Amino acid sequence: MHERYKSARSREVALAREGEFAPLAIGPLAVDPPIVLAPMAGVTNAPFRSLCRSFGAGLYVSEMITARALVEGDQKTLRLASFAPDEEPRSLQLYGVDPKFVGEAVAQLVDEGHVDHIDLNFGCPVRKVTRRGGGAAIPARPRLLRNIVRAAIAHAGCVPVTLKFRIGVDASLITFLDAGRIGEDEGCAAVSLHARTAAQLYDGAADWEAIAALKHAVRSIPVLGNGDVFEAHDALRMMRETGCDGVVVGRGCLGRPWLFRDLADVFAGRAPADPPRLGEICEIMREHARLLIGFQGERAALRAFRKHAAWYTKAFPGSARLRQRLVAVNTLAELEDALAGVDPATPFPPEGMRVPRGKTGGTQRVALPGGFLDALDDDTPPGPEAEDPTSGG
Repeated sequence: MHERYKSARSREVALAREGEFAPLAIGPLAVDPPIVLAPMAGVTNAPFRSLCRSFGAGLYVSEMITARALVEGDQKTLRLASFAPDEEPRSLQLYGVDPKFVGEAVAQLVDEGHVDHIDLNFGCPVRKVTRRGGGAAIPARPRLLRNIVRAAIAHAGCVPVTLKFRIGVDASLITFLDAGRIGEDEGCAAVSLHARTAAQLYDGAADWEAIAALKHAVRSIPVLGNGDVFEAHDALRMMRETGCDGVVVGRGCLGRPWLFRDLADVFAGRAPADPPRLGEICEIMREHARLLIGFQGERAALRAFRKHAAWYTKAFPGSARLRQRLVAVNTLAELEDALAGVDPATPFPPEGMRVPRGKTGGTQRVALPGGFLDALDDDTPPGPEAEDPTSGG
């Protein structure tokens, strides 16, 4: 990779040495390189996972589904929980606020032989979820969190269960160390930390020191770090600086699924290639659109693809007009027409390596139910309205 595609910090990062990083062990699963695709609502469906997997090995987790909706047979939830026929391992993220429904959902998934790994998500910072006591608010009630995790583990059998969470609600209510210990105590196969509070949303720099602190506190199971991995070298830095056992990649791969190729290279001690030119990216876009069409039909697929099209072309010089056309496509033919006039030789812009895609800046005051902070020992599950299938962490 040419030096212009490396940030100043990445230029100082040495490639992995032979044997430096072990495969990530999640129960019986060996993930090598130790890289996990972060579940992202409306993004990490089966087509996107297949596309990312074509660039490199790792663990590719589904969009988040909600336990109650799965148990009640909601058709949209069942579709989100689907996997490509050749997808292995089948990794699914589950969210629920009631131990009863979480246990039933896990039992259903396991009994049907549907999954090889279940990830429990308690990192959602969305206001309509936290103000009802769900999402990132749940770790603030450790007895409730423990009950939910215990119910999942009790019904999981030999399927490994992992736990994902944030640093806390805000700077005054830090929960990640307790959440990590609960995961460890109750038999989770690993825990992962998105190194921001719910109040931070996706703003500012992730606090990798918190990942290191979690690794120091949780000794018997792997600890994964999530936050600010935009270049492959970032993953090496995170593991060396924090001692974590694996890296969760989220927004850095939006519009850049070849990041997983780069990650495979640096963990194997190879210098990654330059990012693809615009012509190659257009071919990736076409393949992504075709996969989506097979998953959900042409019109719905192309509407869903619009955001991806904007991410793929972001930072290219003069691409604003192209994006105006791409975000209006309704058919594959319209997508082809929009891409017909691009110069395939246009190199990837270096500034596109770290430009934010997906959810970006801004902080919030986290909304919580009335009296929530006065009853942190309460283990009463919030109502069903605290589950939202469109959120994430």
